[in-house]
Amino acid sequence: MDTPVVVAARRTAIGTAGHAFKGVGADRLASPVIAALVRDVAGLGLPVDDVVLGNCMGPGGNLARVSALGAGLGHGVPGVTVDRQCGSGLAAVLIAGQAVRSGDMELVVAGGAESASTAPLRTRRGATEPYGRAPFAPDGHPDPDMGAAAEALGVAKGVDRDRQDRYAEASQAKAVAAREAGRFAAEIVAVEGRDSDQRPRLLRPGSLARLPSAFVPGGAVTAGNSAPNSDGAAAVAVVPERLRAGLPGLRLVAGAVTGCDPALPGWGPVPAVWRVLDRTGVTTGRIAAVEIVEAFAAQTLAVTDALGLDPLGADAERVCADGGALALGHPWGASGAVVVTRLFTRLVRAGAPAGTLGLATAAVGGGLGVAALFEVV
Repeated sequence: MDTPVVVAARRTAIGTAGHAFKGVGADRLASPVIAALVRDVAGLGLPVDDVVLGNCMGPGGNLARVSALGAGLGHGVPGVTVDRQCGSGLAAVLIAGQAVRSGDMELVVAGGAESASTAPLRTRRGATEPYGRAPFAPDGHPDPDMGAAAEALGVAKGVDRDRQDRYAEASQAKAVAAREAGRFAAEIVAVEGRDSDQRPRLLRPGSLARLPSAFVPGGAVTAGNSAPNSDGAAAVAVVPERLRAGLPGLRLVAGAVTGCDPALPGWGPVPAVWRVLDRTGVTTGRIAAVEIVEAFAAQTLAVTDALGLDPLGADAERVCADGGALALGHPWGASGAVVVTRLFTRLVRAGAPAGTLGLATAAVGGGLGVAALFEVV
């Protein structure tokens, strides 16, 4: 079997829904990223075998194929669109890794794209009003909205308002510092003339503390400690290790997708990460960089607590060291690929030594978790 390696990783800037990319569809976000990746790996001399993109709320029509054509890859490159909701981008990377590991493909572009700004409203036949979202679970099963689910998880796992606000404040501060230091520049592909993230900003603790509950009366989850709905795209190039021609990259060591109680979907990363660690014999203490999709501070802290990580203390420089979705935004179908792109920058672009380990993970509506372990080569 071939060992899959991520040899290039790019993303758009991330814009808050209705603002920076308000008129830009998901395919127009993804196509420049795909084209940039193909240029990045042109020296390998490999044709693109497939494009795998995650997407949650787009118009359909196989976004991956539309984006591949928009990137100028030619009629011979197919495409497949994946929907694992907020884990879609990371799931797409795992699917690309499986295709490479099997020997069926040699260069796969994988990631995700989401345009919350242009996502269509959907109406059931015969109805007069669009529905809010598709169900994550059938009748007879819990199917909470994500904000209420984050609130329930925070209560169940003892994550109080103060910790949530402190984590959100820290994520914003990290992202602002990273942007000012230029640590995002190499990964961002300009789209519509925009080459910097719209949102990260320094927050004052007093301002966060004054925000009201956003989802549950009297609750701890607020607009300040929740990720905003956003627009963006991210993707990586995956090749067999034998064909990387000396390019540094991230070897995909193992990945997992697991289910959990749909009443507490934010818990999903915990069993997914446990499965990856169990399969590889790796402990969290050996992992140098962790990137989790920060949908909510309550959910992020519940997961890191369970994994024995302290992102507000000793592990602040391991967990989302440059901030995460709380600061940058959460383009649902893309976010799982954004965290892999962030790992690539933190480890490969920063020159981490071979053998350094990185972990990416995301929670998924309906009660799923996606996780992947990478190693610098």
